[in-house]
Amino acid sequence: MASTPVVGIIGGSGLYQIDGLVDVEWRRVPSSFGEPSDELCFGVLAGTRVVFLPRHGRGHRLPPSEINFRANIDALKRAGVTELVSLSAVGSLKAELPPGTFVLVDQFVDRTISRSKSFFGTGLVAHVAFGHPVCQRVGDALAAAAKEVGIPLHRGGSYVCMEGPQFSTLAESNLHRGWGCSVVGMTNMPEAKLAREAELCYATVAMVTDFDCWHPDHDHVTVEMVVGVLLANADRARGLVKTVVPLLGQQQGPCPQGCQHALDNAIITAADARDPAMVAKLDAVAGRALAKR
Repeated sequence: MASTPVVGIIGGSGLYQIDGLVDVEWRRVPSSFGEPSDELCFGVLAGTRVVFLPRHGRGHRLPPSEINFRANIDALKRAGVTELVSLSAVGSLKAELPPGTFVLVDQFVDRTISRSKSFFGTGLVAHVAFGHPVCQRVGDALAAAAKEVGIPLHRGGSYVCMEGPQFSTLAESNLHRGWGCSVVGMTNMPEAKLAREAELCYATVAMVTDFDCWHPDHDHVTVEMVVGVLLANADRARGLVKTVVPLLGQQQGPCPQGCQHALDNAIITAADARDPAMVAKLDAVAGRALAKR
């Protein structure tokens, strides 16, 4: 585990365009799990190493279901990332979370059906604890940064991730509201699960662009309105990232929540029964834990 924090950012294509980011270099990072969404953008911000990854690729080339989430997380791990901040656009499922609101979610409901959701499998089985899927320490830093730059941020709430690329039906929207979910999106699963398997400290900021179709005013929303909110959210997201990176760079010691040791009691397969090819493939994600056994 790196002694000095390296902050990873997953989000929109413009998040690497931040004042103060120096030594910028785009570099391909090969992954055992295929091609990541794009090259990774390496840089330094206020003395802290930063690695950015556009989730959909520069120019937004990839739809949610075709993102190679495993390659993305594996590549970030290989790049040395220890703390990972995810930013994503979502629809609101609650009247008190209008467009423009930032939500620091603390729970997820996974309704995706066609995505590879684990690094592990036949030949090397593991089951990580995921009851508390968001790193409290990263969340605290994001909350402090939002307060510092004056961004209203709602802390707590459940993010329901649907497959997409179509938006919700009215029945689905009402179902998600009935479950008590706060926001709906298409990208944070299995991203958060894989981050836990990779022993990364992970938190996500969900940026509300519109009310989901349950809202009586939803049919009156225009493309121009949504684009306007997206642009405003992106500006604030850049301010949030610029402020949170130095805070995360000051983190010292192991994660109190244990994110960095998530695999200690998760690997089930006996050492002499493990598939050598799987062990080699997981050298970045699980190398620390596998070396202990």
